[in-house]
Amino acid sequence: MAFVFGWLSNNNNDNNNNNVFTITTCYIEDIVTRIQDEKAGGVAIRTVKSFLSKIPSVVSGADIVQWLMKNLSIEDPAEAIHLGSLIAAHGYIFPISDHVLTLKDDGTLYRFQSPYFWPSNCWEPENTDYAIYLCKRTMQNKARLELADYEAENLARLQRAFARKWEFIFMQAEAQVKKKDKAERKILDSQERAFWDVHRPVPGCVNTTEMDIRKCRREKNPHRVKKVRGRDRLAPTTFIFKSSSLLLLPLPQITFLNIQLDRHCMKVSKVADSLMTYTEQFMEYDPFVSAVEPSNPWISDDTTFWDLEASREPTQQRVKKWGFSLDEALKDPAGRDQFLKFLESEFSSENLRFWLAVQDFKRRPLHEVPSRAQEIWQEFLAEGAPSSINLDSHSYERTSQNLKDPGRYSYEDAQEHIFKLMKSDSYARFLRSNIYQDLLLARKKVSCTR
Repeated sequence: MAFVFGWLSNNNNDNNNNNVFTITTCYIEDIVTRIQDEKAGGVAIRTVKSFLSKIPSVVSGADIVQWLMKNLSIEDPAEAIHLGSLIAAHGYIFPISDHVLTLKDDGTLYRFQSPYFWPSNCWEPENTDYAIYLCKRTMQNKARLELADYEAENLARLQRAFARKWEFIFMQAEAQVKKKDKAERKILDSQERAFWDVHRPVPGCVNTTEMDIRKCRREKNPHRVKKVRGRDRLAPTTFIFKSSSLLLLPLPQITFLNIQLDRHCMKVSKVADSLMTYTEQFMEYDPFVSAVEPSNPWISDDTTFWDLEASREPTQQRVKKWGFSLDEALKDPAGRDQFLKFLESEFSSENLRFWLAVQDFKRRPLHEVPSRAQEIWQEFLAEGAPSSINLDSHSYERTSQNLKDPGRYSYEDAQEHIFKLMKSDSYARFLRSNIYQDLLLARKKVSCTR
């Protein structure tokens, strides 16, 4: 079975995108954890002797590629290198002698990033954090820690930008430079450098932390690099290969996440405004908020209010409520009768009769469902039906397909289409019709007389 692993990274605060980012990092980190677990067949992490020194806690690029091919059932070495480069681009592994975060299938030495610096555990670093890091580099005065040209330029730029609080930044850097074990300090320095190689990469390298998932998905060519504000943004890379490994993201989950990204999002202020409008509109209909006549049945033994609500002679409040939405009109038995009367005057009552028939169909006992489903089809949808309704081709095909094995919700698509049709067309004319306006005015006069 084919699986798709979409490697995405994003610093967007939107909740849907954060969910995608969390799932992605979980899969990557699961792979990295397995690679480091020597007892479970991971890559051996060793200390390599160099000229007059030792390099602790490293692995070769060839070892990582071989592990990926063996444990993830990858046949092509190029695919394993590509997968490893994606892991490196997000800072989980890094070369100890290069700032370019890619994986090579040779003897190049790599080191695993500390979980403290993993993307799932890190905040979005600020320029002040970067300034403190560069200051520490200048204080340690080691040849291996000398600033590169682009880092020296960044330090000068930051020093000008933070001139007023540079003394504070310098003090922070001094406080963080502490004497540690030589091997431990060497490892920590390289891990911190790799962290900043991800978040402040070498010019010309891709900054994986600045990718906007929504914009990248809309690109016609999702694999090209687009210049944005002087920096590179890389479209999400989708890596396809065959494997039974549980570490890979299955296609249904990819589809689900894509749907979530396309969901319409609203600002909290707009949602709150809609809620306030709804509350104000329905406040007078809530017995717990507003006084009702003749009495509140929830706090007394008088049920007259409920009897009036169920009566076929609607009050002025009920008639007014029909104008809120088609749902409110159809909930009220008197509202349904008046709307049906109006549709009969326009010779389009079959729409409402079909909608009501489907509502009744959903409540039928299970043994009556097949026969009733055929009756509705013959009356409203069959060729030459006496009360034929106007359905779009998609709803018609879905409904006819559902009736091969009929259930209570076989007509769901057709009913929804007819409801939208009535809502956008007939309902608006009903509110402007003499039937509704005369009834609203008559009930208003009755209320005033009382």
